[in-house]
Amino acid sequence: MKRYLFVAAISAIACGSAAAHHGWGSYDAANPVTIKGTIVASKYENPHATISVKAADKVWTVTLAPTFRMINRGASKEMVAVGKTISAYGYVSTAEKDEIRAERITVDGKTVEMR
Repeated sequence: MKRYLFVAAISAIACGSAAAHHGWGSYDAANPVTIKGTIVASKYENPHATISVKAADKVWTVTLAPTFRMINRGASKEMVAVGKTISAYGYVSTAEKDEIRAERITVDGKTVEMR
């Protein structure tokens, strides 16, 4: 019985993680863009950190890397805090017209690779 519960718990965790995570096929990698602006909202949480950036044309949702990767590469929560000016290079979503997946970001002269 204990083994059954263990296997069931592991399966539930794996399925939940897979359902929460999405693939990158819905981004237009053939046409990269760079947006620059002020961070107006920031969520530093898994499965991916996200920020909202007020650029010259509109407010963009920018999908960043998972927090463990950001921390390992020197992109702290403070780096992507509300009020910071950011440049984000990445790919526009084919499903959400105001969203990009960032490949790299630059804040305060520091560039960090997201992938």
